[in-house]
Amino acid sequence: MGKKLYVGNLSYDVDSSALEQLFGAHGTVTSAQIISDRDTGQSKGFGFVEMGSESEAQAAIAALGGQDHGGRALTVNEAKPKENRSGGGGGGRGSYGGGGGRGR
Repeated sequence: MGKKLYVGNLSYDVDSSALEQLFGAHGTVTSAQIISDRDTGQSKGFGFVEMGSESEAQAAIAALGGQDHGGRALTVNEAKPKENRSGGGGGGRGSYGGGGGRGR
């Protein structure tokens, strides 16, 4: 089973294929994805890479973590499982309108 890595502090012009090439030097890359802003499509400066094995993932972390890439020191570590985010959160609204008027 592969190992998913978080890659942070990326230059905003790095795309998924460049990320795949960067990590491909350290093992088999099964997927590489840059995270983009939903509204603008602009890179958020981080992404995820899935390596073919645990040992390849560790080799990539050791080789690339802290390395300069495009003028930035890369952050590379094991990705944490995605947290369940519930949609709502709503609430807290009191009554705004009605009430205070005195009928004359």
